[in-house]
Amino acid sequence: MPSPLRPEQRRFPLHVHISVMFTFLLLLTGVVLGLFNYRQTTQIILVSSEKLFSRIEQDVRVDLQATYEPIRHLLSLLAGNPATQAANLEQRLALLKPFSQSLADNPDLASLYVGYANGDFFMVRPLRTAALKTLVKAPDAAAYQVWSIEHDASGQARSQSVFFDQALTRIGEQDNPDDAYDPRLRAWFSDARQQSGQITTEPYVFFSTRNVGTTLARRSDENAVIGADLTLETLSATLVKHVVTPATEIALFDTDGNAVAYPDSSRLVVDDRTPRLAKAADLSPSLHALLSGKHQGKRLMVDGRQWIVARSALQEGGPKGLQMALLVPEDELLVDAYRLRWQGALITLATLLLCLPLGWLISRVLVKPLHALVKEADAIRSFDFNFPLTRRSPVLEVDQLSVSMARMKDTLASFFRITDSLTAETRFAPLLQRVLLETVQIAQAQAGLIYLREHDGDRMEPHGLVIDGKAQALATFDIQGRNLDAGQSPGWFQQLAQADTVVSDIGFEQAGDLQKVLLAMTSPRVHLIGIRLRNRHNETVGLLILLINDSGTQADLEKLRPDRIAFLQAVSGAAAVSIESQRLQARQKHLLDAFIQLLAGAIDAKSPYTGGHCQRVPELALMLAHAAAASQAPAFHAYQPSEDEWEALHIAAWLHDCGKVTTPEYVVDKATKLETLNDRIHEVRTRFEVLKRDAWVSYWQALATGGDETQLATLRDTTLAGLDDDFAFVAHCNLGAEAMAEADLLRLEQIAQRRWQRTLDDRLGVSWEENRRQSHTPAPVLPVSEPLLADKPEHLLERAASELIPEDNPWGFKLDVPPYKYNRGELYNLRISRGTLTREERYIINHHMVQTILMLSHLPFPEHLNNVAEIAGGHHEKMDGTGYPKRLTREEMSLPARMIAIADIFEALTAADRPYKKAKNLSEALAIMANMCRDAHIDAELFGLFISDGVYLEYAHRFLDPRQIDAVDPASLLHKAGLTV
Repeated sequence: MPSPLRPEQRRFPLHVHISVMFTFLLLLTGVVLGLFNYRQTTQIILVSSEKLFSRIEQDVRVDLQATYEPIRHLLSLLAGNPATQAANLEQRLALLKPFSQSLADNPDLASLYVGYANGDFFMVRPLRTAALKTLVKAPDAAAYQVWSIEHDASGQARSQSVFFDQALTRIGEQDNPDDAYDPRLRAWFSDARQQSGQITTEPYVFFSTRNVGTTLARRSDENAVIGADLTLETLSATLVKHVVTPATEIALFDTDGNAVAYPDSSRLVVDDRTPRLAKAADLSPSLHALLSGKHQGKRLMVDGRQWIVARSALQEGGPKGLQMALLVPEDELLVDAYRLRWQGALITLATLLLCLPLGWLISRVLVKPLHALVKEADAIRSFDFNFPLTRRSPVLEVDQLSVSMARMKDTLASFFRITDSLTAETRFAPLLQRVLLETVQIAQAQAGLIYLREHDGDRMEPHGLVIDGKAQALATFDIQGRNLDAGQSPGWFQQLAQADTVVSDIGFEQAGDLQKVLLAMTSPRVHLIGIRLRNRHNETVGLLILLINDSGTQADLEKLRPDRIAFLQAVSGAAAVSIESQRLQARQKHLLDAFIQLLAGAIDAKSPYTGGHCQRVPELALMLAHAAAASQAPAFHAYQPSEDEWEALHIAAWLHDCGKVTTPEYVVDKATKLETLNDRIHEVRTRFEVLKRDAWVSYWQALATGGDETQLATLRDTTLAGLDDDFAFVAHCNLGAEAMAEADLLRLEQIAQRRWQRTLDDRLGVSWEENRRQSHTPAPVLPVSEPLLADKPEHLLERAASELIPEDNPWGFKLDVPPYKYNRGELYNLRISRGTLTREERYIINHHMVQTILMLSHLPFPEHLNNVAEIAGGHHEKMDGTGYPKRLTREEMSLPARMIAIADIFEALTAADRPYKKAKNLSEALAIMANMCRDAHIDAELFGLFISDGVYLEYAHRFLDPRQIDAVDPASLLHKAGLTV
């Protein structure tokens, strides 16, 4: 209790202490780093400047050498040319070509010339500028000037200029009577004759071009010296590249102080009375101060400005070489260091301004996890496991508390999550995987294994293995199935046969077939937790094995506490119930699938001529669906079916013709026009036989009454032949193999008009239903004469009212329903223009789609299979809306329904088990489908995928007779289908 005599010491929160300390340390750090960075940056820049000066000197030295050295080599080559010893101009013109080529190759050369001991002179000068051409009075087309001075025998000199164009064609000449030039009076001539090697003159101003240059010369022989005038303009350009800062001064000058190169080359020549080189000291005050010796070391103070200087001698450039001077203002060179210094000061100041709020925020952040832990604890108490996780704290104690809280929350959340997810999982294999992963995570185990009981026996088969949080292949680890009562099983397995839960330690020798698992865990010993999985009937459905590294630490032993084992038992109990439920669902799905395939097989078995159709169409439809799912084409990019959608397509494809169970097989299999349950062509044949017998009877009767035998025999034979021919024609029409021409229809009408005599009552021995139809007309008096081919009233079977489809039907069927269910009139059937089916029979076959949709619509499919009826019921629709039974357009049909349509058509065209048609080859079937694609009967994009991905060929190799697989041109088919230009 605080003393009343002493005031209580004022205490500040932790974040206030942290803020003050953070601010002080930040201020100290900013000052130290700012000073250190300034000094280091200044030192680096100064050291770098010395290296830079050295590099500049080296670059200028290299540029000087690159300027002079090629010319020296050139003079050495040209000095040996025999034409240099020529005695007159015409002979010396042999030098024009090599001289002009050398001048063209060396733009810095102003001229090449030869001086002779008798005073003769021969020079070639390129006329590169208009000003130079004007100076020498050259023609506009002139490219070279040859200046020649010759002395005759009396010593009289003749100076002339000869001009040549670019092709070295002589285009003009002029005399120079006032020219008094004598090479022997020039220093280059006299110096070169006195030396065996080459000489270089001091730089000077060329008289004619006012350019700064120098002359290089060497002796050609005793009487001739060859020389070259070299301009030094490129040296000034070289110096421009080495200007370090805007105020940098750099210059090349000779030993007399004459400037030879300077960034501003226009200041090199002073044009007083006679052009001369400017003095380097006159170019700038800083150069003047440098050359006058007003500096010490590498520093120079000029007009209150500090300069960093460098001066060096270059051997190249003249008899005594050249010198280079480089001056850089220190303030410009250190501008970055100054900027960094001020920036550092500003940053430090800004940091100071931010120290207090930033320190405050940082301190609040440090204590924030404590407040978050309180809220998280309240959320756990309310069973809210979605509360955001507390972030890790840099304070050890706070972090340990946070980790402990997180583990507790994860444990509780895992229990609820695994129970929820297991009940929500609808697939058996992922369910097992989730059970194993979740349990291993909860137990903090390194490996887990699950066994399941097979076929209601005692044998346990391994079904899943997880090591280090990743699923493993069981075959890799050779884990075997075992019976619970097997006496040769490992000890831990035998213990599970006697108890619901086993906790033991096993080594490598006791692991049995788990040895490879221990090797993968890199652990010679493990703690094993074995738990029996029991269903709601307390029956064992499997075993759960968890393996934990036995490192001997307390942390591993903590994982074996009784409360954790009890928690694992609770989780495994929920998992066992889910596993049992999923296995029951899987068995129900297998039963449904088997029933569907049984129904499809029964439909095919009902008609031996369409056997296998319901089995082959699903295969082809799934091939096409897989191709669409794998395609990157825009039309199929969004088609990525889920497992439920694959199941719906599978069921719909198998049941796409389930309505055929209501279709009479004699209609489906009708191979001829007169076929019903039997082929009525036999009745027609019998009538023809009766007529033929009548022909013989008439013959014998007429012969018996004294008729002419020859005439009677001719009449008889003609009648018999006509009957045979007529029957052959009727039999041919009955096949329906060809379209009926108008002439064929007329002949059929004529044949039908033949009469035959019936003497027996046709109402005897028939069904009551046929008697009912016959009762609509009175019975004729026997014997009666009837047409050879008859359409009788009893041939018309009326349609029951229950079979009529109202226009406003809830399924959207749009079918033209014939008024009669059957029309079995003989002439009516034989007059079928194409095929063997009447309009009524065609409707009966088409009606199987109505039955398919009705049957599937009444089945209690789960929600994810609600579209089975739509997928299965659309394979006779056409993309242009002219199909049946709903006349849907392409946009009104789902993609799977359009797939089954293509699969159904292709299978029907290539099927080899139809009595009414031959199986078509690949090329024929695809050509027909290409026409259907062009006519908007089938989906164009799917047909293009069907061709381009080779789905048709994969199906053909699996299901077609090899003799049907002929050559196919995909490009031609796509073009025919209108898919390519």
